[in-house]
Amino acid sequence: MRTLILAAAVTSALAAPAFAQTANAPFTGLRIEGVVGYDVLKDGRGSESSDGVVYGGAVGYDARVNNLILGAEGELTGSTTATHDDNLVTAGDRLRVGAGRDLYVGGRAGFVLNPSTMAYAKAGYTNARVETRYDAGSARTEDHADLDGFRLGAGLEHQLGANTYVKGEYRYSHYGKADRYDIDADRHQLVAGVGMRF
Repeated sequence: MRTLILAAAVTSALAAPAFAQTANAPFTGLRIEGVVGYDVLKDGRGSESSDGVVYGGAVGYDARVNNLILGAEGELTGSTTATHDDNLVTAGDRLRVGAGRDLYVGGRAGFVLNPSTMAYAKAGYTNARVETRYDAGSARTEDHADLDGFRLGAGLEHQLGANTYVKGEYRYSHYGKADRYDIDADRHQLVAGVGMRF
């Protein structure tokens, strides 16, 4: 009898941390994810815009504080968004302006709607690269500018299992002046993501 009680006590002691980890697992801990979605880049005057596909990945960490989920995250994405202007100076010349890599670092705050779904808002710093390529006959000139800005966003995250989740997110980014360019640009993105927690 004494052996049975001792075995039950040891089993309970070992199971308690595992149970606590499982119970607290939704929406908390280290996570990695892949994202893909729709990308629209507009100049600040609203006269020109271009769209394409945004794709990339992110890493983050979330913790529960009372009824909120608070986290930090970093993201690296690329984009197919680009504009083309032909015959700017002479017949046959071509200018391409495209969105390059985009770095983001920020935080988010979430509210658990039910055991498997969370709504969240996010904000942070973003640095986007704009790449230019000018072809005139056989001559090609390439350049780029890195733009500093801020990002605001909101989304829903849904747990698929103990360690996997999907999300849908809208985010707005605004970029100001670069060193060599007077650029005022707005960016709208609608993305979906699939992630895993550890």
